[in-house]
Amino acid sequence: MKRYTLVCDDERAQEIGRIAKEYGLTEGEVLDQLVAIGLESVEDPETPLRI
Repeated sequence: MKRYTLVCDDERAQEIGRIAKEYGLTEGEVLDQLVAIGLESVEDPETPLRI
């Protein structure tokens, strides 16, 4: 298994923490789901990318 490090500003980190708390998840679990959603959108040809 590979490991990645994400660096984000305080506002983004607080948003991730808020989502985790709201859904009873860890911040890592929230990040896993956000990555999965992002990868799904990359695979969808109708979703415009913001890269």
